Amino acid sequence: MNQLLLAIILSVLPLSELRGGLPIAVNYCLNNNVPILPVFLLIVIVNIAVIFLLFFFLDYLHKYFMKIPVYQRLMGFVIERTRKKAEKVKKQMDLYGYFALALFVAVPLPLTGAWTGTLVAWFLGLERKKSILAISAGVFIAGLIILIGSWGILRVI
Repeated sequence: MNQLLLAIILSVLPLSELRGGLPIAVNYCLNNNVPILPVFLLIVIVNIAVIFLLFFFLDYLHKYFMKIPVYQRLMGFVIERTRKKAEKVKKQMDLYGYFALALFVAVPLPLTGAWTGTLVAWFLGLERKKSILAISAGVFIAGLIILIGSWGILRVI
């Protein structure tokens, strides 16, 4: 499978997101003499697109899927895990506003990306436009951190 396609696929998956896709994209660029900036922007934009798709799903389709027992059990688990993260983010939101949501997403650790940020915003009933901007900013910052780390590590190897 083409490395770039794999990087795009990993960038939209909930567990890997940028953390999984961007290092592969950087490796592809370094090995094929491809400029990194356009590929970086592609991967970041693909990850940001997840925000819109997930909000659409949660706002319009989630209630119908909740009638399916398997989905209901899975979402119960996801919502409980998100509730714990949402409580932490909520405390920070009271102090720092949407900047706290952006910082939460910007930390390039597992389960702090666009998927979880969007679930937290939806769960807390945050204003949609501000949430999208904050989560997008967080994705971009996380992307920069991962890009710098990947580029440095892959250059050494």
